[in-house]
Amino acid sequence: MDGRTRANIRIGALVDIVLKKDQPTGALTRGRVKRILTKSPNHPHGIKVMLEEGDVVGRVQKILGE
Repeated sequence: MDGRTRANIRIGALVDIVLKKDQPTGALTRGRVKRILTKSPNHPHGIKVMLEEGDVVGRVQKILGE
C-alpha cells in the first residue's frame, strides 16, 4: 500500500521507510509505526513517521500490514 496518504497508516503498522541519510540511495528500513509526524492528509514524498525501534524517523514508502 502507498505511504503518501496519512489515512492509510496506523499506529503499530509494519512499514518500510526511507531515512533522511538514505534518501540518495533509497535504502529502506523496516519497522512498526510508533507515531505519525506529518499532519497533512497527503505528502508527495511519503508520510513522516517515528518507528518503535530506537525512535527512528523517516518517510513511509510501503505499508506492509498491521
